[in-house]
Amino acid sequence: MKRILIILLSAFAVFQHSACKHSPLTGEIPTDPNNPDTGSGQQPCSPDTAYFQTQVLPLLVASCARSGCHDAITRADGVVMTDYQQIISTTKVKAGNPADSKLYKVIVDTRPDERMPPPPASPLSADQITLIRKWIEQGAKNNTCDANAGACDTTTVTYSGFVQPLMDSYCKGCHSGTASQGGIALTTYAETRAVAQTGRLYGSIAHLTGYSPMPKGSAALPDCSINKIKRWINMGMPQ
Repeated sequence: MKRILIILLSAFAVFQHSACKHSPLTGEIPTDPNNPDTGSGQQPCSPDTAYFQTQVLPLLVASCARSGCHDAITRADGVVMTDYQQIISTTKVKAGNPADSKLYKVIVDTRPDERMPPPPASPLSADQITLIRKWIEQGAKNNTCDANAGACDTTTVTYSGFVQPLMDSYCKGCHSGTASQGGIALTTYAETRAVAQTGRLYGSIAHLTGYSPMPKGSAALPDCSINKIKRWINMGMPQ
């Protein structure tokens, strides 16, 4: 009986030891670098963070991933700018180091035959260049945010405060200068207002039947952004 008791106590000790062994907690949940860091899908956008899916990708697609340049078919100089993996690998983005990233070097190059986008397209604006630099400095993550998290404030929407920055990020790459696609330019207030008055601006970004969906080659804008454009038009398109 004593021998049986000793065996049982030994077995219990082994079980207790193994049952209480836990892997150390790191405080971080592993993420797949190839997939957007969406979290719950309700992460609000922070003004201190550059987001690839919602800011950087639409800008690069509109400005660079066009036929004859860096779309999946043309692949000029072997560069494809249609998705995260292609942009990281073919433009040689070095996370945390803009100065050593080919993507950043070509957008700040002032030589007409070297800078991107090339003439006759307009160069990226200072704000757009700053956005891409910030994104690389922050680790060049495949991250995103939900512009609709929380309330969507459409109380006051102006061209300078909302519409122009939106056009610069999503539309200007295809609709500026002498190379404006479809003969539609969206670089100034007058140009944007004229297009909005025809119904084409809202029809395209809202993906309404009978209109060419915009941004071309990208997902539709967040509902909040579309609602703000509609509100701006209904308010008489204040400058």
